[in-house]
Amino acid sequence: MSASEVEKLEKLEAYLRRTANALVETEKELTAERASRTEPIAIVSMACRLPGGIDTPEAFWELLASGGDAVGGLPSRWDGLGVYDPDPEAVGKSYAREGGFIDDVEGFDASFFGISPREALSMDPQQRLVLEASWEALERAGIRPDSVGGSRTGVYLGTMSSDYGNQQGHDLDALDGYVSTGNASSVVSGRIAYSLGLQGPAITVDTACSSSLVSVHLAVQALRQGECELALAGGVTVMSTPALFVEFSRLKGMAADGRCKSFSAAADGAGWAEGVGVLVLKRLSAAERDGDRVLAVLRGSAVNQDGRSQGLTAPNGPSQQRVIQDALEAARLTPGDIDAVEAHGTGTSLGDPIEAGALGEVFGPGREAGRPVWLGSSKSNIGHAQAAAGVIGVMKMVLALQNETLPRTLHAQEPSPLIDWGTSGLQLLQDARPWERDENRVRRAGVSSFGLSGTNAHVIVEEPPVVEAAEVAEVSGGAVPVVVSGRDEAALREQAGRWASWISRGEGVRVADVAVTAARHRSHFESRASVVASDA
Repeated sequence: MSASEVEKLEKLEAYLRRTANALVETEKELTAERASRTEPIAIVSMACRLPGGIDTPEAFWELLASGGDAVGGLPSRWDGLGVYDPDPEAVGKSYAREGGFIDDVEGFDASFFGISPREALSMDPQQRLVLEASWEALERAGIRPDSVGGSRTGVYLGTMSSDYGNQQGHDLDALDGYVSTGNASSVVSGRIAYSLGLQGPAITVDTACSSSLVSVHLAVQALRQGECELALAGGVTVMSTPALFVEFSRLKGMAADGRCKSFSAAADGAGWAEGVGVLVLKRLSAAERDGDRVLAVLRGSAVNQDGRSQGLTAPNGPSQQRVIQDALEAARLTPGDIDAVEAHGTGTSLGDPIEAGALGEVFGPGREAGRPVWLGSSKSNIGHAQAAAGVIGVMKMVLALQNETLPRTLHAQEPSPLIDWGTSGLQLLQDARPWERDENRVRRAGVSSFGLSGTNAHVIVEEPPVVEAAEVAEVSGGAVPVVVSGRDEAALREQAGRWASWISRGEGVRVADVAVTAARHRSHFESRASVVASDA
């Protein structure tokens, strides 16, 4: 072989080596990119306001675990409007006089957020409540809300058109400069970003009853794509006026007793409710890096549209089936990996059979005998919270994972005869069932939400990874200072009272842990006090 031929071979060998190395690096980059696009998202905190005086996730679980019914009479804010009339044909009236309503919608502490009484009065209660819930959700995650200013934190909140402005908008003299921002849907998310100084995306979503679950889906996508490092996601609905009750009375679409009888033979229409739910989300790797307590994991999600169906607001079974299949594919799971579904389950004789049929098409074929998909809906406990319904369903399944129990669905003594239960692979949760950890199987649930607009969403919730319990260092000396603060002395005393009440109920609460949380993970305001203590 000549010298020139040897030189050519050496050059070819060098070229092939460089190409092979480049291919290896490209493969590594593609693998990392694929992993980031499918990385699980951790739920590190939750906050809520729900019917029946429920203002914490723990109180929500107490309702679910006890089989409680939070539906009650019409709210005092509608007093004097003469809404109720038992005659379904009465114009301008509602034949239902019960629903799921949030207590003390008017009790907003405007000064806490630096908002003037004049502006607060013009603010839709939806903005007020979601602002409170977002603050609480951050603090429950151990994040001081005053520490996230300037961060790439995203806000994704679902809501529906506000009816609060209807009380003011027709009186031109009432337009005080705050009505437009106080009632704009865009400001529901923008208000959070402004108040906390957040610089990630702030997006309000309106896809009707699927709004909050679509918001969760968008937040998941944004976190995976690096658009934000932390996200607040959820939804809110407050009915300032009885317009929805009157409208659906004309359509004969409501249950006369105001209750959603999900998948029941007694299903006779929707029962309307209010609600607020906010999740704090992070990429799982970031949550583990930061030492966060991971409540659950969002493994996959999907959104689609009904397109042209038998009516503008009519549900579409094939589209519901596809969105569930898409969520499973996004999560890289099979139908056999799902234990339960928190369904949309509005309790209508049209919607429930269509939804169950779509679920049956996905989960029925090849379902292992004796291991059905357990089906339920929290709407049976609190009513249909509309734009907040989806995130409330996610919260329910997170709580079910934590408490290792699938709570029963109310008003379902007799399952709907319009559903083919025998071949569907589904079984209605007529009674609570244990849902314990199993080292051989990861517990997972699907959550569905379908909008009046035709937009469908499905999210898969998974139990968090098992974390080795960290050794707790003993605090020498016993006594530690517990710091409490508030905007003023009255707020300080109220906060101290709430902490004392909580500590007195807590089992195994270590004062040293409370002291660390109070000092490092709670906001510090102008009025402060300290209690030096060694035990509860």
